[in-house]
Amino acid sequence: MDLNTVVDVTDARRHEPWRPGDAWLGGGTYLFSEPQPHIRRLVDLSRMEWEPVRRHDDGSVEIAATCTIAQLSRTARTWEASAAPLVEQCCRAFLASFKIWNMATVGGNLCNALPAGPMISLTAALDGTCLLQAQDGSRRRVKVTEFVTGAGRKDLAPGELLRSVTVPGRSLACRTAFRQASLYGLGRSGALVIGTLDPADGSLAVTVTAATTRPFRLWFPLPPDRDGLRAAIASAVGERDWFDDIHGLPQWRRHMAFHLAEQVRRELTGDGVR
Repeated sequence: MDLNTVVDVTDARRHEPWRPGDAWLGGGTYLFSEPQPHIRRLVDLSRMEWEPVRRHDDGSVEIAATCTIAQLSRTARTWEASAAPLVEQCCRAFLASFKIWNMATVGGNLCNALPAGPMISLTAALDGTCLLQAQDGSRRRVKVTEFVTGAGRKDLAPGELLRSVTVPGRSLACRTAFRQASLYGLGRSGALVIGTLDPADGSLAVTVTAATTRPFRLWFPLPPDRDGLRAAIASAVGERDWFDDIHGLPQWRRHMAFHLAEQVRRELTGDGVR
């Protein structure tokens, strides 16, 4: 897509004042996919040279907003962590070509805030925290589950950018279970449920995305039974929180979320009760 309203592309390292019509440019796979008549200038982040993925001494992993899906996939294969396979599962949920994988960024996927964004699913399920940076250089941290506030909506002030997402080391040590459903064989996710079981205290977290307008992460100090899990999801996700578009009706998404969540619970707890 030729963005014919754009009159300038500037290097983000210049720290020029933010103005109406500006937009951050990461990989550009969304920006150049459809008309953006409101954009006048692109502020290019690609030259910031942020380290794509960095391991900290406390075991946590910090993923730069400019880290591409391909970079994350390659790096995660080297991790000796129980949750490492979940990264590849979420990367594959893009159902995108290698061209997209090499350009699309983790930060762009989060900032688009689409219900089916698999990087939202991944980082929300692993209890990730976003690092946000304002134009004056000040920073704040927000949980991924609070950063995405609705379909296409996120907690970003004008000119503020997503610098990185950090996943705790404890989350990476969790056993995980992944379930995804779509109306089509190679279609966009209509429901995506991820479970994480913490070996340290036996707690269970179930995260529902794609079926809902924003991510819902439910944490249980001890794994619930089937009815307990169902009741918790029904209580947390309101009727208006189930997403509705051509990729699935709210009723179907709700049904699949309950169904997949129960599969995740049984896989992680070994409970064969149906």
